[in-house]
Amino acid sequence: MMKTLSEKELIQIRRHLHTIPELALHEHQTHDYLMKVIQSFDQSHLTIKTFQQLPTAIMVRVGGSNPKRTVGYRTDIDALPVKEQTGLPFSSHHQNIMHACGHDIHMTVALGVLNYFSIYQPKDNLLFFFQPAEESEYGGKRAYEMGLFHDEWKPDEFYALHDNPNLPAGAIGCRMGTLFAGTTEVNVDLIGKSGHAAYPQDANDMVVAAAEFINQAQTIVSRSINPIQSGVVTFGKMEAGTIRNVIAGKARIEGTIRGLDQAMIKRIDQRLKDIGEGIARSFNCQVNVGLNQGGYLPVQNNPKLTKFFIHHMQSDPAVNFIATKPAMTGEDFGYLLSKFPGTMFWLGVNDTSPLHSATFNPKESAIQKGVNAIVGFMQDRMDH
Repeated sequence: MMKTLSEKELIQIRRHLHTIPELALHEHQTHDYLMKVIQSFDQSHLTIKTFQQLPTAIMVRVGGSNPKRTVGYRTDIDALPVKEQTGLPFSSHHQNIMHACGHDIHMTVALGVLNYFSIYQPKDNLLFFFQPAEESEYGGKRAYEMGLFHDEWKPDEFYALHDNPNLPAGAIGCRMGTLFAGTTEVNVDLIGKSGHAAYPQDANDMVVAAAEFINQAQTIVSRSINPIQSGVVTFGKMEAGTIRNVIAGKARIEGTIRGLDQAMIKRIDQRLKDIGEGIARSFNCQVNVGLNQGGYLPVQNNPKLTKFFIHHMQSDPAVNFIATKPAMTGEDFGYLLSKFPGTMFWLGVNDTSPLHSATFNPKESAIQKGVNAIVGFMQDRMDH
């Protein structure tokens, strides 16, 4: 019988993945390396599938010995457009691209779990989904809409993790209900009339209109949302004008909405549209409010499965379980959880640098602990 990957081998895999980060839908080198590792496992119970319509995605099915369900496990494989500043000997080889969100950790843990069950055949069927495009381009939604989950490739329940620098290395964090917020991209185009700075009466100033739109949008959370609930409206980018003495005839505002449930996101969406209509009337201009949620729905954990997951992790003496609060970060696993019952959870990686930062350096000691915790959970789940 083959041996499971050692902690040292898992760390070597993680470090290699860290050197080859790639952006959403361009994870070709990552795909090839993952295939190489997966193909090195015992293939007795494995079926590997790739997809022409989503070429960097990989699915691996592990045939169960006495299956009554198919348990899905998803890991994301893409990276971010961040220039690494960790100084690590295994830093990114790809300029201005980095695994600054820890997807290299995610992939390595998934490979460790898959490797274990390739040797020790599970009772139930297992489905491992190596998913491209989580950070942008919503790969989970793409995969679902392309019909990738069908017949024996359809999970009855789905699980996934996200690393968390604020938790101790190897700790498992979870909660009932919403783990991550849903997110919507907001693009607002305001169109008026440019003109000379000395003759404002002959122009229609979109800098002033944009400023008023932003100010009014800040009242949505404070005056249109229940104070004991949570929502966020942030505008991170604004473009207008060409030179100081010309009144801007156009302005563009770009931002994001965050909400802990879909009804709240829709409420904020509608209030932004209402404000846009009001600005258009009061400034006699054109205001186009574009909203794009894509696949970034709130990550809402299934009550029954999450209760079982939490109970298992609390009962396992080898697991440091921590009950966590909801986070306003987005995750496209929320879309898959809207289609399949399941649970998302945190894996602690104990770092002083936050996710998405150029100095993010998760503790590698979390990898083996994460593998052990998930293997234990899956074995427990298959006994029930």
